[in-house]
Amino acid sequence: MIKIILPELGEGITKATVACWHFSEGDTIHTGDEVCEVTTDKATFNVEAPAAGRLRSIAVKQGQDGLVGDVLGIIE
Repeated sequence: MIKIILPELGEGITKATVACWHFSEGDTIHTGDEVCEVTTDKATFNVEAPAAGRLRSIAVKQGQDGLVGDVLGIIE
């Protein structure tokens, strides 16, 4: 299992809100696919898949906040 982690987004940014997921649980994704979009009070960022596989689960749903380093989803 590979974790999709909320990456560091910039100095002083500690959390972000998941604006939308571009894939659903069970979908096949490829390394580098933009799996979700997150927003902060300063900018919008796309989070890329670190590996190819099937999106097993989404841990932080659309509209929810995550902290830098949190697991957003799981790829298997």
